[in-house]
Amino acid sequence: MTKIPALYLRGGTSKGVFFNAADLPADAAQRDALLLRVIGSPDPYGKHSDGMGGATSSTSKVVILAPSRQAGCAVDYLFGAVAIDAPLIDWSGNCGNLSAAVGPAALYMGLVRAPDGAGTHAVTIWQQNIGQKIIAHVPLTSDGLPCEIGVFQEDGVAFSGGEIVLEFVESATPTTALLPTGNIVDLLDVPGVGQIEATLLTAGNPSIFIHAAAIGMSGRERQSEVNDNAQLLQRCEAIRAHAAVIMGLVPDAETATRERPATPKLAWVAPAAGYVSSAGVSVAAEQIDVLGRILSMGKLHHAFTGTGSIALAVAAALPGSVVAQNLPSLVSQQVRLGHVSGRLAIGATVVQEQGVWRMDKAILSRSARLLMSGWVHLP
Repeated sequence: MTKIPALYLRGGTSKGVFFNAADLPADAAQRDALLLRVIGSPDPYGKHSDGMGGATSSTSKVVILAPSRQAGCAVDYLFGAVAIDAPLIDWSGNCGNLSAAVGPAALYMGLVRAPDGAGTHAVTIWQQNIGQKIIAHVPLTSDGLPCEIGVFQEDGVAFSGGEIVLEFVESATPTTALLPTGNIVDLLDVPGVGQIEATLLTAGNPSIFIHAAAIGMSGRERQSEVNDNAQLLQRCEAIRAHAAVIMGLVPDAETATRERPATPKLAWVAPAAGYVSSAGVSVAAEQIDVLGRILSMGKLHHAFTGTGSIALAVAAALPGSVVAQNLPSLVSQQVRLGHVSGRLAIGATVVQEQGVWRMDKAILSRSARLLMSGWVHLP
């Protein structure tokens, strides 16, 4: 039997198994094979009964941390989205929700030290997947450990916790264009689907925003309405895969489906309207600015992905984008999103320099909690 030190944490509406890079094989193929077995993938039964995974896109995740080699950062953070029914870990993007757990995990692992005394500690993180700096403001207990008790409540999480404020900071000279095509809106001609108006951008993660009405949706859907509709999911994947090619992420749509299921993310938006959340809570149109639903690993997310919400806030700040078209004419830098599980507020700023748009910063609040510490065991 092999045992490896690990932590199991919730971050936002996601859960994942966290490792210190020093405890994993240096060879990427060996590392991935080990991590797949830890999670319990591939599982043709879709249950993850023989692993640590939760058999959903929100709970089938791994994180690898290490002392940072990036100037100005304390910890390197590598995220893997683990496929449930295939032997694949997609390392192409970030998880905004689990980003909230990186600071606490680094503190628990001893990769970062915080001064004693209550308050907050800013953990500077280098997100390796997309090359982005994240500053996590982690609340502390009097002995310098993460404070998990608090009144911060996020829809999609059953219990309150300590608020972790995340700043996603873009470089003044980003290596990836915010708008891969140079356009705020593109008209996609998707084989088998037709023409779809879309905003394609790379904020948080590569993301695609379309009008809900374009695929016969209202923006008020629950998971079962989407995940039980195989024809709809096929259309959505056709749009996502086609857009991935247009964004220059893959050579063809087949590669996007086969090798890059995690990114780009596809979301649809609609004007604010009242609906009932998955928790049975009524959300009034006046409480939100826009409706949004997002797919993750081929299924409708039970809330809204963290990176997807960053991308939505950035898109909202771009004049004429698909998201902006669905917003009230006057909206502040903070956008109130109505998602499957309830409401979420996200703030973002963009700048335009010499005709080129780029994200400046996005701010998102989440909570995190350590669920397990010890070892994962492999036969």
